[in-house]
Formats: sequence, C-alpha cells, structure tokens
Amino acid sequence: MADDKNKPAQNQLSIDLPEDIAEGVYSNLAIITHSSSEFVVDFVRIVPNAPKAKVKSRVILTPEHAKRLLAALADNVQKYERQFGPISQHGGSNNGPNFPPTTFTPTAQA
Repeated sequence: MADDKNKPAQNQLSIDLPEDIAEGVYSNLAIITHSSSEFVVDFVRIVPNAPKAKVKSRVILTPEHAKRLLAALADNVQKYERQFGPISQHGGSNNGPNFPPTTFTPTAQA
C-alpha cells in the first residue's frame, strides 16, 4: 500500500513570481470600466500638483473573475480592519492628492 503522504495534493497550483513583477507597481487610483465580456482595471499613479496622471498597469478580467476578486478584496479588507482598525475613506487632503469622484469616467487614450 502506497504512502498517501508522499503523493502531491490534487488541485495544487504552482505559481511563479518573477522578480520584476514581485517588486510591484505603486498606484493610488484605480479606474474600472466594463463591457459585456470583460472588466478593465487601470491602476494609476497620481502625483500631487501634477496636471497629468499615468496608467501604470492594466488588468483585464472576465466578469466571473471580477466578482471573485471583489469578494476576495472585501474579505481581506474586513480582516485588515479587524487587525488594524477602520480604513479612512476621506480622499484628497493636505496630505495627498485630490482624487476624481467615484462617478469619474476617463477619456480613453492610446
């Protein structure tokens, strides 16, 4: 009889994280748009007193994955707030950039 402890667990996924991706990209604004088949999330870096902002990364998701991401992010925010306290939602102050309103729809540019 074979030892089950030495068998690889089923449904395991090995994920490679290249060094350049592991460094991450800083973003202080996300702009989300969607069509019937996908959600597009543009991660933007706004610099105080600069008239222009730059998209630093774009992620395209299926609607199903976007919903799973929403649930996972909500779960992680709840865990964070239990550990560290409530996250402030006030945007734009003397300590940071003024953000567009949540109803902001950007003009797409290539």
